Amino acid sequence: MQQDLRGTAEYEAVADHFRRLHEPALSQPHSLKEVHVSPDGTQVVVTGSVYEKLDGLPKTALYRVENGELWPLADGSARWARFSPDGTLSYLTDAGSPGAFQLRLLGDDAAPDVPGTVEFSHWSPDGRQILLCVAGLGADLSGGQGSGTNVGAAPAAAEWLPRVESTEDTPAWRSLWLYTVDSGELVRLSPEGLNCWEATWCGPSQVVAVTSPAPGEDHWYSAVVTLLDVPTGATRELYRSDVQLGVPAGSPDGTRVAVVQAVCSDRWLVAGDLVLLEVATGESTVVDTAGTDVTCLQWIDEGRLGYLGRRHLDSVAGIAGGSELFSVGHACGGGWYPDGTFTSDGRLCTVRHAYRLPPQIVLSGPDGDDVLASVAHDGTKQLLAVAGTAAPVSWTAPDGWEIEGVLCTPDGPGPFPLVVNIHGGPIWSFQDCWTMNYAWVPLLVSRGYAVLNPNPRGSSGRGQEFAGAVVHDMGGADASDLLSGMDALVERGIVDPARIGLIGRSYGGFMSSWLVTRSTRFAAAIPTSPVTDWYSQSFTSNIAGWGNAFLGGDPERPGGSVHERSPVLHASRVRTPTLNVAGALDRCTPPGQAEEFHRALQAHGVVSELVLYPGEGHGVFAQPALTDFLTRITGWFARFMPA
Repeated sequence: MQQDLRGTAEYEAVADHFRRLHEPALSQPHSLKEVHVSPDGTQVVVTGSVYEKLDGLPKTALYRVENGELWPLADGSARWARFSPDGTLSYLTDAGSPGAFQLRLLGDDAAPDVPGTVEFSHWSPDGRQILLCVAGLGADLSGGQGSGTNVGAAPAAAEWLPRVESTEDTPAWRSLWLYTVDSGELVRLSPEGLNCWEATWCGPSQVVAVTSPAPGEDHWYSAVVTLLDVPTGATRELYRSDVQLGVPAGSPDGTRVAVVQAVCSDRWLVAGDLVLLEVATGESTVVDTAGTDVTCLQWIDEGRLGYLGRRHLDSVAGIAGGSELFSVGHACGGGWYPDGTFTSDGRLCTVRHAYRLPPQIVLSGPDGDDVLASVAHDGTKQLLAVAGTAAPVSWTAPDGWEIEGVLCTPDGPGPFPLVVNIHGGPIWSFQDCWTMNYAWVPLLVSRGYAVLNPNPRGSSGRGQEFAGAVVHDMGGADASDLLSGMDALVERGIVDPARIGLIGRSYGGFMSSWLVTRSTRFAAAIPTSPVTDWYSQSFTSNIAGWGNAFLGGDPERPGGSVHERSPVLHASRVRTPTLNVAGALDRCTPPGQAEEFHRALQAHGVVSELVLYPGEGHGVFAQPALTDFLTRITGWFARFMPA
């Protein structure tokens, strides 16, 4: 195995792929998220990801949308711009200390710094105060954010000093603070001992938050909805659930709270039922959203609640209790799930994109869509020239359930070699979106591979029964969903059965490891950030409690699902050449998981390689590590299942 691939023909080819894609837009945004529109719809701001050079991670920068163009709004690294009711703009910047974001108002640097980093902020309904959610330095990031911690809590220690952990150590907390604009006063709202994961206003004198009594990442899975009284700081539990809660939204008059209730596998990835709570009584009602797994909420006024979400492979938006506004048919938002903001007259501003459509900002209303700006440039044209096409596909699972996905194919006739790209979670899902959210998808298609992006049971967009079907059965019926999808594509003449490979990150990494123990049909596999041993995962992961709950297993009891669903304990069945990849900083699925599977495969004479990236967490994102990783992906598939 070669450690340094730089200078090889394949590395240079992948590096050239990135240069062609990004160099035409260096110092310009190549992707968009966190779009926000002023209440009257006349102003739009957005966060862009920007490469100034193809090294490290892209920075975040703010842009205003004007005359079809994106114009820089603030110097340095900035994000999360938000309009007040009267149009004043606030934003977050880490210009003072990298990774520690602080509140600023456009044109006014007077806002005081908080002790930590501001993750998000919200204006009060009367525009007098700003609510800040502050994470302490060193707080855990969720798996969907890449795991690891937000920023280091202290300067780097001497290299020889040991790593020390104690039961007395406490993870960094998340707290709520209030900034009063006129006076400049900054005060803490949430009490000690209350960890606040998400929060927003509920009228001008209350805040609604998703909270837990401890700050560890595992505690989010049992968090509750809490009301905080602004004048007194008093707290009251409003709602709890057997599953997860997120995306809280309080009505402007303070009488009602909306929240999403869903089976979830990652914080910040919440898609499920819309629950409406009466503040006075705590009475709850599940709102009919016509089968939508809701992902974003916003009160337009006291009587109208706007929402966005996923329904099958589509993004949809509507007003609770009213008619559906839009079914856009492809990705709607700049993150993993649909999001956007509504104007006071009910129009919707979103970032939209598809596999054949670079991200653009769209303002939609009764008269149709108005495209305000786009990131399209010569680099996106280059990608479109080589990335093939994407189309919805479906098949029938062995038990009769219909399973959906998105199939990306090169130009020309099949049958093609197939790479099955398995999403993480397991509660997430694919839809038609730019690059399919994975850089390796268009790259593999450009090399002649078809890529199936399937949504087995456990995926969002199909309701909570479908999502919850994976609980206590991870690697069971959902594995059969994937295998039957491959069979269907072979029967349709699209796929060469002798050249089928697997790739996936997080839960997709687990499934890529697990499926090679169930079948010898695979020519190659690349599990990334996987779980391969549920025993050791239980004692090394920062979300071990979630894993055991979803698995329905107890590592202290012999046998059972912890043994039955651990790929490392069934390595003797594997014949598939496997490239095991992990990040050394991963707290969700620690790198030992990939190493265990590699050692087990070695012991049974299976071709295996282990690649650990020292500066990466739950995935590989920074350059040049990303180029190296993609080079290993294309090289592995070319070696064992050439296109």
